[in-house]
Amino acid sequence: MDISNWVAHRAHWAPARTALRFERGDWTNAEFEERVGRLAAALRTDLGIGEGDRVAHLGLNSPDLLALFFACARIGAMIVPLNWRLTPSEHAYQLGDSAPAALLVEPEYWDHVARIRGQFEQLRYVAYRGAAEPGPGWLDYEGMIAAHAPLPPDPKRDLGTPCEIKYTSGTTGKPKGSVRTQEGVFYNAINSGYVFELTPQDHVLTAIPMFHAGGMHIQTTPAVHWGATVTIHRRFEPGAVLAEIAKSRPTLLLAVPAVSGALIAHPDFAKTDVSCLKCVCGGSSVVPEAVIRPWTERGIPFNQVYGMTETGPTAIATSIADGRRKSSSAGKAVPYMEARLVDDAGRDAKPGERGEIWLRGPALLKEYWRNPEATRESFDPDGWFKTGDVAHCDEEGFYYVDDRKKDMIISGGENIYPAELENVLADCADIAEFAVIGRPDERWGEIPVACVVPKPGCAMTKEQVIGLYQNRLARYKHPRDVLFLEGPLPRTSLGKVQKFELRKRLGVV
Repeated sequence: MDISNWVAHRAHWAPARTALRFERGDWTNAEFEERVGRLAAALRTDLGIGEGDRVAHLGLNSPDLLALFFACARIGAMIVPLNWRLTPSEHAYQLGDSAPAALLVEPEYWDHVARIRGQFEQLRYVAYRGAAEPGPGWLDYEGMIAAHAPLPPDPKRDLGTPCEIKYTSGTTGKPKGSVRTQEGVFYNAINSGYVFELTPQDHVLTAIPMFHAGGMHIQTTPAVHWGATVTIHRRFEPGAVLAEIAKSRPTLLLAVPAVSGALIAHPDFAKTDVSCLKCVCGGSSVVPEAVIRPWTERGIPFNQVYGMTETGPTAIATSIADGRRKSSSAGKAVPYMEARLVDDAGRDAKPGERGEIWLRGPALLKEYWRNPEATRESFDPDGWFKTGDVAHCDEEGFYYVDDRKKDMIISGGENIYPAELENVLADCADIAEFAVIGRPDERWGEIPVACVVPKPGCAMTKEQVIGLYQNRLARYKHPRDVLFLEGPLPRTSLGKVQKFELRKRLGVV
């Protein structure tokens, strides 16, 4: 039976219990199930969506995004949640690659979509209601839902059915679509349930973006599975999160280092009673002690979750109890995930030795969308997924993430691949050599830094280099600093920039 049965089950057992809380009003379990069922019927009947089709979404966090996730699962379709921070050209690439049959868009992004709409005339465009009208050619979301009776879950649905494509940047600079099955979502919910000891009495506060695997799947969809309540914030705002903690007393909060740091730095942090929290969950990058200590000093365990879009994401984590004594550790492999560390010689690393994290389990991605080469490169013949991250274990089996074998930069919880930024620099005729590296930053965790060697006779300013990214990449991907070097950059015998040598030369560790 498909995973949307989680919602139907809640409605059957506790119809009046609050499922979702939001600024526009709460949904009971019964209302949540009715919404999912009506939306599934509308997608199938009005838009002709069927098994294997894709449905894209562009908008901020909302209960409707969660309803769309489960409605797609109910009819065997795949949701494609788009990062609202990207530029129209970046969205155009992902829409072209995933080829969805429909795109659901919030009012804030109608004009954004209008800039690329001509490239996708086959798409059906559905508008969430706003203060104005979106113009001709748009279907009305609320009108579609109101016209249909709820469609029940399919008892014959195979859990191996793909249900989601989330785009994650690749080392070539082009995003890759990570395909998740309903089985993967199910086992991830079980894994997260063990980590956070989820019960129907829990209350999850979701404020980080739900287009991310973390925002959607570390606590939010697991909370639906376990019968807990979820409060959804449209977007992260530290004062609003602290006010929510004081008002509604959630028991669980996911806060990547940049989010946690913003909460700690807010003037209301010290006076907000956070004792309702069973733990604060951090992850997405190596978590500095300065982010952990303010929580633990107030008696709140700090739990780390290690993972990525491809891994569920919950793969390695600390339990609530271990979060008190091992807060600097990423934890141990969760119940339905195997983990190992593999050294450069292909051997399992011993305690204290570094190795690449390899993972195996049913919550992993099925494949990269229409990219068999990337899929083959990411798995070994025995089904182990190669994360590209380097870690070591202690004698108790706790993992400590040391570095990323790949060059990805995590800034404010957002994944930034240097190749994307380097592709922009490559188009500039005044630049001879270039590389982009991550530099530790107290607020953001890391920031992208462009290292540039201008061509002889060419003078450039920091502002000119950063200006190259205008309308090319989302603002959060832009370099925060530019270092002008006299070159040449350190390279391998094959001409590849040795970024570890560049970091050492620049004192960036």
